[in-house]
Amino acid sequence: MTSETIVNRAAANERKAVNPRRPLLQRPGAMKALAPWVVGVLMLSMWEAACAVFDVPVYLVPAPHDIARQLVVDAPMLFAALFATLRITLLAFALATVLGVAIALVFAQSPLIEASFFPYAILLQVTPIVAIAPLIIIWVKDTTFALVICATLVALFPIISNTALGLRSVNPGLVNLFRINRATRWQTLTRLRVPSALPYFFGGLRISSGLSLIGAVVAEFVAGTGGTGSGLAYQILQAGFQLNIPRLFAALMLITVTGVVLFGITVWVSRLGLRGWHESEL
Repeated sequence: MTSETIVNRAAANERKAVNPRRPLLQRPGAMKALAPWVVGVLMLSMWEAACAVFDVPVYLVPAPHDIARQLVVDAPMLFAALFATLRITLLAFALATVLGVAIALVFAQSPLIEASFFPYAILLQVTPIVAIAPLIIIWVKDTTFALVICATLVALFPIISNTALGLRSVNPGLVNLFRINRATRWQTLTRLRVPSALPYFFGGLRISSGLSLIGAVVAEFVAGTGGTGSGLAYQILQAGFQLNIPRLFAALMLITVTGVVLFGITVWVSRLGLRGWHESEL
């Protein structure tokens, strides 16, 4: 055995001693990934056991296996309804993102403009969508467009608020540095304010993704649209009228899973945009 081999083995042993290989369940990444699944399995098991032990009627609270069976039986209808709701959600989310960023950029140009119009953005947020959705559905002839408008109004405020806050939250020293170097308003906006606002913007996206889904479902409840283009809200209403509680729970489960997936996508997009330079994703 050569001296070089001995040195390499000694260095490898030293690295193992400094960074010992942890078991899978002791790794932080694995724990974060597995912990929610473990909690979910435990909760479903307790739910299943409670329904069996107390003999809960299926028309009150169905067991998880009843919901899963109903989801399989009604899969074509429920997933078609999911596609209709998801289309409204994504359109509203995209429209809220574009409008929210545009309005926030206008607010960033002048404190007077923001002080004049920001209260009206708050007014949109605090007005219940259930109260104004019937008016929008009456005024707008196209039902799909009316539902998109309703969902957009629900999802718009977090984008405006977070992005405007990010555009304002700039280090004054850096602003003065740009002024000393005679940077134009456009250069200050694109090279300083926009990068500083990205973490706030992505935070608003996370909130808005869930609100757009909520807005779409609420708008569908108010509109009561049926037929081939009906969404999950209509299926929930019909299941309630027919006392088909397993189908109702199955539709609720699809809405919940869709919301989690949308949130996860926005988190992934945030990591792509911020990793490598912002402390929240390092």
